[in-house]
Amino acid sequence: MPSPHENHTTAPAPSPQNIYDDPRFFEGYRTLRENDTGLNGALEIPAMRRLLPDLRGKAVLDLGCGFGDFARYARAQGAEQVIALDVSANMIDAARALTDDPAITYRHASIEDCTTAPAAFDLTVSSLALHYIADYPAVVQRVFDSLKPGGTFVFSVEHPVQTAHPVGWVRDADGNRLHWPLDHYQQQGARSTSWFVDGMIKYHRTMETYVNTLLDRGFQLRHLAEPCPPAEVLQARPDLEDTVRRPPMLILVATKPAKRK
Repeated sequence: MPSPHENHTTAPAPSPQNIYDDPRFFEGYRTLRENDTGLNGALEIPAMRRLLPDLRGKAVLDLGCGFGDFARYARAQGAEQVIALDVSANMIDAARALTDDPAITYRHASIEDCTTAPAAFDLTVSSLALHYIADYPAVVQRVFDSLKPGGTFVFSVEHPVQTAHPVGWVRDADGNRLHWPLDHYQQQGARSTSWFVDGMIKYHRTMETYVNTLLDRGFQLRHLAEPCPPAEVLQARPDLEDTVRRPPMLILVATKPAKRK
């Protein structure tokens, strides 16, 4: 997730992007995940898991698998097979080192270039990866084609409130957070930001674009979530109070229509 002090400009970006193989970025990100100091473990992962269908006997595709956490979780929940891919060789190497399961296949490949057999999967999941992708509609179409009728697509992205104008919190003279500014919302496209390293490219899209692209490609929208920590989590993690003031992420659940009998 973004730091409170991100800076941005509108900028072009190469595609696919592979910032995770930058040594400084990778070490910073790995430390964040290992220590669970980010929002993934506290907010995104629990919210995503609550929205998953029954995984028993399912074939699963994980786009942007990182360290393979979801792939291993899916198998623990009874998934029959998991194909997990990531553009980062560092991530794939780490995921393979952490996994001892022949039913999980890790592929070093970008989301943009991923090819799968048609109607091969019951579930496709992508965790905080699609805001790095320039051509979101093309990815949605490929996911639709790769799902079996009745299959489910569950993904999270940084919330459009975050990506629109990611300058971070406006603070008073004492450093207290006053507000998170929203600007340039309808100006969709690339944003150059800083998180561990300078020059990371994320793509801002409106809520309308995220949802209507799914509908235009034939999906049925099942759920839209803007996760917020419950009171007991806030009590244990007061640093998460910021997530109540502005939504850090968006989760969408869509299904491919089942064949009519």
